[in-house]
Amino acid sequence: MSHPSPPNTPRSRADLFWSFNWLALQGFGGVMAIIQRELVDRKQWLTREQFVEEWAVAQTLPGPNALNLSIAFGARHFGLSGALAALAGMLAGPLVVVLLVALLYADLATHPVAQGALRGMGAVAAGLVTATGLRLASALGKHPLGWPLAACIALLAFIAVALLRWPLVWVLLVLGSLSCTLTYIRLGQQAAAKGRS
Repeated sequence: MSHPSPPNTPRSRADLFWSFNWLALQGFGGVMAIIQRELVDRKQWLTREQFVEEWAVAQTLPGPNALNLSIAFGARHFGLSGALAALAGMLAGPLVVVLLVALLYADLATHPVAQGALRGMGAVAAGLVTATGLRLASALGKHPLGWPLAACIALLAFIAVALLRWPLVWVLLVLGSLSCTLTYIRLGQQAAAKGRS
């Protein structure tokens, strides 16, 4: 799918490094909501539709989604050195924080306040993912499948994973393949309709 170009691009590899470092530090434990806000709304390096497509590709690749996205984004703008700069940015700050937390947590692991804080972080992460999903849902209006079909696929995925407890990998394989096939068919139909007019 072709989308209008975003208004801005990264100025340098250093810009990539510090931007992704700041992203990683803001979204410690889950950066999807932060990445979307920073790259689409604040920096305007991607349009909302481009972000949805990039995030979908990042989710299909092995490894953490945010790292996959940073590598692909950095490579698109500065090649291998850009990919390495964005990846280093995603890892540098959190590595320092994890090492510091590990030192502190060894002493505080059994404290009830520390255990409660960890449980609370789970709820915060779930809320951030849900909020981001709802914000990005507006991009589905321009997707070839359209709102109704995309909502049905999302509902099927929720039922299969959350209610029926089917393995995520099989649900993704089946529903992901179905979504890709239907999108391919719709794009073909749209191209044929444009060719006739």
